Amino acid sequence: MARYTGPKTKIARKFGQAIFGDDKAFEKRNYPPGQHGNNRRRGKKSEYAIQLMEKQKAKYTYGVLEKQFRNMFKKATAAQGITGEVLLQLCESRLDNVVFRMGIAPSRSGARQLVSHRHITVNGEKVNIPSYQLKAGDVVGVREKSKSLEVIQNSLTNSTQVYEWITWNNDKKEGTYVSVPARIQIPEQINEQYIVELYSK
Repeated sequence: MARYTGPKTKIARKFGQAIFGDDKAFEKRNYPPGQHGNNRRRGKKSEYAIQLMEKQKAKYTYGVLEKQFRNMFKKATAAQGITGEVLLQLCESRLDNVVFRMGIAPSRSGARQLVSHRHITVNGEKVNIPSYQLKAGDVVGVREKSKSLEVIQNSLTNSTQVYEWITWNNDKKEGTYVSVPARIQIPEQINEQYIVELYSK
């Protein structure tokens, strides 16, 4: 299965959250899609359905396919710490996510494209693998030839988010992945325990 490229508002409405960022269309119709989307008497979801939706929400949020997500879960299970928390930390440590968090791209899909097209460096070396796992202390920057790209300039100008686990130097167009974020520092509204329960069955 290829990565989802369909209407993002439809997916956001499915989960009841603007998981892809600001979405005016979602704000107008923040109820599930479909003929009976606005019917408040929808049936109660089963435990499995809730767990599955939480996993799908995480996959759509980070733009990760099932095989990649399952592999990350296996890594999280083998690592020390709380499995669900480690899983989200692995998602946050992906290069495309950190490029997005630094404000270099306005969305994770945009960040993935910048990485794939070799506009991003890690510790001075070009890296074109969006799923590349960063380690604490890694320096992520914009390639010298790409610093004048309009899409990057516009994104950095409009970026307002600040994260304690990331630093950014706008003059050099580079930032440091200071540390792995604690769960409380990850703003995504994902109940990772449901995902752990789903994969543990």
